[in-house]
Amino acid sequence: MDKRRSETTSRLVTTSAQATHNFEVTDFSLLEGMGAGRYVSSRTFTAGGRAWNIRLYPDGEVDKAAYASVFLCLVGGAKDARTNYTLELLDKDGEVSHLQDQGTTTMKSNTFGAPFNAWGFRNFVEKSKLKTLLCRNGDDGFTIRCVLTVVGESVSEDVRAVAVPPSDMHQHFERMLKDGRGADVAFNVDGQLFRAHRCVLAARSPVFAAELFGPMKEKDTAEPIKVDGLEPCVFEELLLFMYTDRISDDGKRGADDKNAAAQHLLVAADRYGLDRLRQMCEAKLCRGIDARTVATTLALAEQHRCARLKYACLAYVASRDVLGAVMKTDGFKHLAASCPLVLVEILDAIVKGKDQ
Repeated sequence: MDKRRSETTSRLVTTSAQATHNFEVTDFSLLEGMGAGRYVSSRTFTAGGRAWNIRLYPDGEVDKAAYASVFLCLVGGAKDARTNYTLELLDKDGEVSHLQDQGTTTMKSNTFGAPFNAWGFRNFVEKSKLKTLLCRNGDDGFTIRCVLTVVGESVSEDVRAVAVPPSDMHQHFERMLKDGRGADVAFNVDGQLFRAHRCVLAARSPVFAAELFGPMKEKDTAEPIKVDGLEPCVFEELLLFMYTDRISDDGKRGADDKNAAAQHLLVAADRYGLDRLRQMCEAKLCRGIDARTVATTLALAEQHRCARLKYACLAYVASRDVLGAVMKTDGFKHLAASCPLVLVEILDAIVKGKDQ
């Protein structure tokens, strides 16, 4: 009798899909008085093959006008969606506000049985506290961030299967940039020296390819290549993107600093033909448009042919009664001097907005 025993092991793996959606609410004071049970919605976003949106009840979902209510709603796709999610109130600088009632910042787990099922928080934030936040921010808006995980199927697999780790190539390239090993080109940016690798720069940028290897290449010399018109911090951020395909986390910066950094980096991206970086900067600037920055951003969009950013600026001015405040900014004076034809487009957008 064969007494040998065999031992096998399997592992249960549950799939999931995650999405984050930021619902920016402007002019909140105009929403008050809608009445209990009436809501406004974010645009639809997708996660786990389903469509979702965020619903804000300015005067509460039920007759509790002292609180604003916030819910996550399934608006399309397969039913019986198991989820984990958070709904958080962000202040002007993108930080999580501490004004929400206890219990509303914890992760919730709910199953959305059918389209238009909604789960969330009736007492999301007390309106008196929310007004305190708006006064502190100096405007009339805030952001609701939803981080949603849709739980998928569970599958058993053999533990002997090889788990492939995520790519860490960008980490190796970043380390190569920082330690300077093998660097064969240097740049002088306003007196600050940056060392890099010709092949990496040429592979990422057609401008660098022409400058370093093309007919117009710099002469082989030990002298660093002088870069005019860029600040050292912007050139450093440009190099980081070229080596890692990402930009630095600017979470600790204020809103004005974030906007200025994105503007300078967009100019650099356009200069060196980095289309993906340029579009990343455009997306950041679209999220940061307000009455103080819209004129400067619009001038930048016009000068660097950023059609989507230009449209977002014109739409902002046309959809809000902010032209008077915009005209008082230094950015508007610069816009009028450098791009006078854009003023006609602003007026045209405002007229079309009123006719709709």
